[in-house]
Amino acid sequence: MARRLRPVGLDFADSAPLRLVFACEVSAPPDVVYRALAEEVESWPSWFTAVTDIRTVDGGAGRVVRLRGGTVFRETIVARDPGERYAYRADETNAPGMRALLEEWRLTPAGSGTRVQWTFATDGGALFRFGVRLGRAGVGRAFRGAVRNLGRRLPDSP
Repeated sequence: MARRLRPVGLDFADSAPLRLVFACEVSAPPDVVYRALAEEVESWPSWFTAVTDIRTVDGGAGRVVRLRGGTVFRETIVARDPGERYAYRADETNAPGMRALLEEWRLTPAGSGTRVQWTFATDGGALFRFGVRLGRAGVGRAFRGAVRNLGRRLPDSP
């Protein structure tokens, strides 16, 4: 990996210079969705098509994620609140222009299922921020597609 990023904490989800926040609902309950996000990490490529490979490292305290197009992240898990929240920060990447990244998945009961909210909190140079803003619609489509795919894989009840 080419570059170390600035370590950030959970508060970065609210204070980052650039935040993309998307939400979608699935019919599965929060604990089932959480298990797929945080405990069945290696299954991500089967439902999140932007992810080509993902594996846990450091005894489960981190992950290495490879995305379509060749971007790679080495991440540290910063929050594991079963049925409620899963968050991680990127510590290293080969993505140009990025200075910091935190992703937070929030789960809340919604009717007979779960509202899944994903926050992509980041910082980087002016060109990087411009590119992220320009790609916002595509990132939102990718998130919604991933959550729909995930929802189709999950049982409606535990």
